[in-house]
Amino acid sequence: MTRKFTSFLLVAMMFLSLNSGCNAIKNSNKTQRGAAIGGGGGALIGGLIAGNIGGALIGAAIGGVAGGLIGNKMDKQAQKIETEIPGADVKRVGEGIHIIFDDKSGVNFAFDSSDLTAEAKSNLDKVAEIFLEFPDTNLMIQGYTDSVGNDDYNLKLSKRRADAVSKYIADAGVATSRMTVEGFGEAAPRFDNATKDGQAGNRRVEIGVSANKEMIDDAKAQAN
Repeated sequence: MTRKFTSFLLVAMMFLSLNSGCNAIKNSNKTQRGAAIGGGGGALIGGLIAGNIGGALIGAAIGGVAGGLIGNKMDKQAQKIETEIPGADVKRVGEGIHIIFDDKSGVNFAFDSSDLTAEAKSNLDKVAEIFLEFPDTNLMIQGYTDSVGNDDYNLKLSKRRADAVSKYIADAGVATSRMTVEGFGEAAPRFDNATKDGQAGNRRVEIGVSANKEMIDDAKAQAN
């Protein structure tokens, strides 16, 4: 590889990182922007202001034969979630799974509420069973709100939504040691907050599923 081509690749990578950071800034609220800037802005480069489960899953990938073995297990788990909760947005990202529960999934929230409906609880029962069937995973649980209301209030509301989901599946037997739980308020909207339908879609919880140390060690042992 020539020096000129290597330089071109570096410049391209820097541009992509900065562009991702700019998108994160636009999608963040005032509280999160202030926290990131006060911390030196390092979180912006990865687009991590709003949680960015997809980026975290890609960053956690180990690749190679071991990564392929992990991916096969995640394929089976993702397929089961899609079958049990057909309205959920389930994506395989890297060697993990990104699940979005919004107004179409049955695990959704009314305006200014973190209460789980009877339908939400029924669907989370199914999800919890799958998480118990595949115990060697870590779970990133993140709550979000629409843009109506105060930034600080929305951050707290989004955390209560994430807490409601994590507590429910914990009560169903999923170990809390597997979970990280965060709220990101109105950051990273999926839909246009100018419409009622868009607001409903943005009142959501997202879950990232990644391999834990046991699964990674087992995959590496099999690969060797």
